[in-house]
Amino acid sequence: MADTATEAQASAPEIAAPRDRYKRKKTTRGNYELYSWVFMRASGVLLIVLIFGHLFVNLMVGDGVHAIDFAFVGGKWSSPFWQVWDLLMLWLAMFHGTNGVRTVINDYAERDGVRMTLKVLLYLAAVITVVLGTLVIFTFSPCPHGAPADLVPAFCSA
Repeated sequence: MADTATEAQASAPEIAAPRDRYKRKKTTRGNYELYSWVFMRASGVLLIVLIFGHLFVNLMVGDGVHAIDFAFVGGKWSSPFWQVWDLLMLWLAMFHGTNGVRTVINDYAERDGVRMTLKVLLYLAAVITVVLGTLVIFTFSPCPHGAPADLVPAFCSA
């Protein structure tokens, strides 16, 4: 019995005395996690502004939610200001969310293979969403050829 207790004490990590100075372990990760943490805070604040601005314009100005249709979106995205606004909102939301899920994967996926697979799938989904969303915002035609006149914005020539 004494042998197993001695072995357990020998294999247990050494606990420093409470008043000893903390010695930081040298890591090679750099400041990536610090920059990631700062990005989450800054992008969160900017996303609040972008999202509430988006909601205010879409739901409170004009006829509110009843005015949202193809013509409303077409008229809004005919302006470069709203294209950039929605693009920033899309990109920040995707990068913010991807970084958050990456952190959750790092915290809860125990095996390296599972962690790597989940992160590759996460990054792939994020890239596909950002690319497709960007294409939609910049290639959207508010005046599609052959569309019924009552569905297109007033500035489109029939």
